[in-house]
Amino acid sequence: MRRYLRYAASVVGLLGLTDSIYLTIHHYNATEVPCGITGGCEQVLTSSYAEIAGLPLGVYGAIAYFTAFALAFLSAYGNELTWKLFGILATIMAAASCWFIFVQAYYIHAYCQYCLGSALTSFTLFVLFLISLGTNRPQDVA
Repeated sequence: MRRYLRYAASVVGLLGLTDSIYLTIHHYNATEVPCGITGGCEQVLTSSYAEIAGLPLGVYGAIAYFTAFALAFLSAYGNELTWKLFGILATIMAAASCWFIFVQAYYIHAYCQYCLGSALTSFTLFVLFLISLGTNRPQDVA
């Protein structure tokens, strides 16, 4: 079961990486992203909150998701330290996603569907880690 959770986390990490790279490419090409669901993508992606230290958030997301992918994949082959590091990273990513959703809601007053998708991806990584904690416990013998 643990190995399947870690493979699943690897796949989810790749999904997040794809989303982050997509947004980063659009940022550097200065092209609008299609935004049919929420309608506020450009407002969010061009806001002052969309960059840290001159880099778009997509760059940080790509680094985080690639790292999550690599840690989860390595842990699938028995490296427990990488799974612990994955758990720390997944927790930080989920917390950051909460902050970014808050910023969209209360400061920008618009939502980006790609950003919300990234948040869902981060929360999924965190939930997979939490589920794995329950699979590490020895079963009670009746």
